[in-house]
Amino acid sequence: MTSYSGEHLKSAVREAGLRDWVPTPEGLRTRYLSGDFARGLELVNRIGEAAEKANHHPDLTLTYPHLDVQLMSHDVDAVTDRDLDLAREISGLAAAMGISAGQPDD
Repeated sequence: MTSYSGEHLKSAVREAGLRDWVPTPEGLRTRYLSGDFARGLELVNRIGEAAEKANHHPDLTLTYPHLDVQLMSHDVDAVTDRDLDLAREISGLAAAMGISAGQPDD
């Protein structure tokens, strides 16, 4: 399993086309601007289903009016291909719901 950090992580995120995601020392982060709690909760549920299928679970923080998502493979304390794959899937789920990403500090 490939793990990524520093410039290698930034490059992997760019190459994967993960425009919604920001590489940080703590993993991949994004914020989805759901607009209201109910839409955010629906996205949480969809992410939960995808995470269960992948057997890989992100950290999720739902507030009004956004959802923060963080991915890191805790077993190796780094971002891995599992995180990049799940990030891609989560981005697709949000896009399908018409939910756009903002920066994690928005």
